[in-house]
Amino acid sequence: MKRTWIIKNICIALTVMTVFVHCKNDDPATDKKEEPIPEGYYKNPVFIPTFADPTVIKASDGFFYAYATEDGWDYGAPAHIVPVIRSQDLVTWEFMNDAFVTKPSWKSPAFVWAPDINLVNGKYYLYYSLSLWEDPNPGIGLAVSDSPVGPFVDKGKILLSNEVGVGNSIDPFYYEEGGKKYLFWGSFRGIYGIALTDDGTAITGTKFQVAGDWMEGTYIFKHNNYYYLFGSNGHCCLGRETPYKVLIGRSSSIEGPYVNQQGQSLITNQGNLFLEGDPSPGVTTGFAGPGHNAEIVTDDNGTDWFLYHAVDKGRPLLPNGATRRPLMIDRIEWVNDWPKIELSEPSETAQPKPVFLND
Repeated sequence: MKRTWIIKNICIALTVMTVFVHCKNDDPATDKKEEPIPEGYYKNPVFIPTFADPTVIKASDGFFYAYATEDGWDYGAPAHIVPVIRSQDLVTWEFMNDAFVTKPSWKSPAFVWAPDINLVNGKYYLYYSLSLWEDPNPGIGLAVSDSPVGPFVDKGKILLSNEVGVGNSIDPFYYEEGGKKYLFWGSFRGIYGIALTDDGTAITGTKFQVAGDWMEGTYIFKHNNYYYLFGSNGHCCLGRETPYKVLIGRSSSIEGPYVNQQGQSLITNQGNLFLEGDPSPGVTTGFAGPGHNAEIVTDDNGTDWFLYHAVDKGRPLLPNGATRRPLMIDRIEWVNDWPKIELSEPSETAQPKPVFLND
């Protein structure tokens, strides 16, 4: 979830990943004291200090593995280049390592943003964005590993913005159906899709548009007879005043057309509200800026779970002054064939955990 807009934060957010500045930080050094969580329940956030733009996969060993945007967790320490965490229940996570030993170098300088993990042809494919803030020509690359923990070997560029004619070409999302592979991508310059070669390493054919300039962080989920397009809208990174939110639409075809609940095209109209926080100035409780969701996971009870990041308004900043975006999870309910989260906002109280038989 990256924007090309000017960041207005307490510290200049151009330092978000690797350059650390000494500045005032209203993010306390210690965790807030919380009431004990009852057995069988969880409470957001589920992983701290930060885990922006998450993506998740369940591996053959029974663990879920999640990956996130490059970010600096500790003052003065090197940034994590796509951190990898794992869990058996989606709520208790442990840090494993970084996906990359060295940063991809086919575009430099750049940060590794918004990874998307998939099992393709028996290997773990990690599509990723390589970009800077205000980058005139960001791109998308691919790294591959035999193991979900890596190390991932970079296979280089999939596309650059100026090659495909789509500005701000970041936030990749892979989708496969019936043996046909697709890559979707884009950030506030239109959302596009294109076919991939059988090995998933190159684009082929002609791109097609599925949504307009209002969104980024593409995610598509098939439920019953529809493909649901989730997109993030607004600025990602303004601390506790972050207005990020998730909007949705759907289509009967993976290639569209996608429409909102009013039947309007998502190319010319925004989607309907799915999830938002409270970006009100001065409010220091609750969550702001929920967005850039990961894979929707169905538990063993048939319940769908939505993984995403948000800003804890009580601890909105990392030590380097960047917006702190920990990992969140909430239950989805389906009403009249549309997904809903209770109150359309991140849960703040203890909630029943997902049910997995290996718990």
